[in-house]
Amino acid sequence: MKISIVHPSDLRPFELRTWHVLLRSGRELVNPFLCPEFTLAVGRLRHDVRVAVIEDAVDIVGFFPFQRHALGIGKPVGAGLTDAQGAISAPGLELDPSWLLRRCELSVGEFDHLVADQFPAHHTSRHPSPFMDLRLGYDGYTDVIKRESGKTYRSTMYKERKLGRDADDVRQRYGITDLTALRTLVSWKSEQYRRTGRTDRFARPWIVQLVEDLLHVDTPGFAGVLDMVYAGDQPVAGHFGLRSDTVLADWFPSYDVAFAPYSPGLIQHLAMAREAAKQGIRVVDMGRGEKEYKNKLKSGDLLVAEGRLARHTPAAGLHWLVRTPLRATRNAVLARPRLREPTDRLLKGYGNVRNSLLRTDQDNRTKSAR
Repeated sequence: MKISIVHPSDLRPFELRTWHVLLRSGRELVNPFLCPEFTLAVGRLRHDVRVAVIEDAVDIVGFFPFQRHALGIGKPVGAGLTDAQGAISAPGLELDPSWLLRRCELSVGEFDHLVADQFPAHHTSRHPSPFMDLRLGYDGYTDVIKRESGKTYRSTMYKERKLGRDADDVRQRYGITDLTALRTLVSWKSEQYRRTGRTDRFARPWIVQLVEDLLHVDTPGFAGVLDMVYAGDQPVAGHFGLRSDTVLADWFPSYDVAFAPYSPGLIQHLAMAREAAKQGIRVVDMGRGEKEYKNKLKSGDLLVAEGRLARHTPAAGLHWLVRTPLRATRNAVLARPRLREPTDRLLKGYGNVRNSLLRTDQDNRTKSAR
């Protein structure tokens, strides 16, 4: 076999068609983060994105998208944003990790949401990725939820009716391309990150631009999907994600905290699942991570893996020293509710203090400018 390393923009039309064919070979469900359109979109905004095109003597048999960082450290395309990672290859193709890394001029290839059947010898841990199962339609999904989380379902339906009485009629708009609505959602999400002590992804302009670019992508096999719930003309909750023909990736959900007593996030997710099922979506992948709303709405769990591929190089040794103990500590905390819950409270407290300091600083600047 041989490998050619190209920027995504240099992929030819027949190569993109081959990518789609390989992605669907033997797979019932296709995660949109593995589609070429996602790599193309990130590649338009980042200079470090590359794709390894893998060929045997006759055909293209695989693609390996990655971002090349300093010291030859390889990361998934859109690292930190993606809920599915890995190579796209013909069924049964086995790639030797050392050979792959050497041809890609990488010392390390790290991953934290790897498709669980890839490179199993190099997994350091596996993690559940909750999903909403729509394969029997929305009614089939809610039949399960009513059995498993009946109290949550009934409470959400009651709160939706109450919201309609208190604020105005509740309505949903699925698959819209309203940039103003998207920016409202992004502002909610950005504030949520800060409020809970997390890193604000939307503080990075390229991520804001990526989401806005993807809003306008709509093909049969890949699209950006914006879903908003309104009380009258007032937006109260929303979600922006990506879809393939079979999977909707739950990416950026958020809501107006003024409506928090009505559980608008749950209202929005159930409404979104109903409309997604009508559009042929079979699974809503809610992504790795322990969240209360995921536990309430999930039908089950997929699996993703964390780990790394590595060659015997000084850069790989340094990467292990810096990254591996930190990740092991983080995973140990997340796996134990007795540790996870206090840590979450600590982060929220930090977020509140940080926001208070930012507001004080802004107030002082305003007074100084007067």
